[in-house]
Amino acid sequence: MPFVVLYIAATLAANVTATWFIHFPVFGQVSIATFIFGITFTARDRVHSLLGRKNVYLMIAAAALLNLIVTVLGGVEWRIVVASLTAIVLAETADTEIYQHFIANTWGMRVLKSNAVSIPLDSLLFNLIAFAGLFSPMEVASIIFGEIVFKGVVSAIMAIRPLEYFRSKNAARRLH
Repeated sequence: MPFVVLYIAATLAANVTATWFIHFPVFGQVSIATFIFGITFTARDRVHSLLGRKNVYLMIAAAALLNLIVTVLGGVEWRIVVASLTAIVLAETADTEIYQHFIANTWGMRVLKSNAVSIPLDSLLFNLIAFAGLFSPMEVASIIFGEIVFKGVVSAIMAIRPLEYFRSKNAARRLH
């Protein structure tokens, strides 16, 4: 259940921060939302492992509904939510189905394979819908590039399972 809450909270926070940018000399522009949303890809994978595919789709639907409610209440611009809902439904569906297809693989391989498709797809869909016509094509391209890099890094860090690693190290020390 904590990964369901993490996923939904991250989608909400990402939509609120989607237009706040940090400029990097090599990676272009990166939205604050990128750092937050990168968490969702691996959180989705964890929910899939723990609760199954059906519950992943229920979680995605709940996140979409809550994001729509926040928008109606005036918390987020419509173009951001339309871009977000489109990207969430399509990229997260791709992530879910690829993850399911490779369910017999190790955790790391499932995450790597599903995120290798869903992260670029999400970045392309979201940014083209949210920012095309608002920013120059070069700016949109730099945002997409930066997002793919940073979402990939955040997702990889989440996939390593750092808390489980430290728990297992502490358990091993107690045995000695």
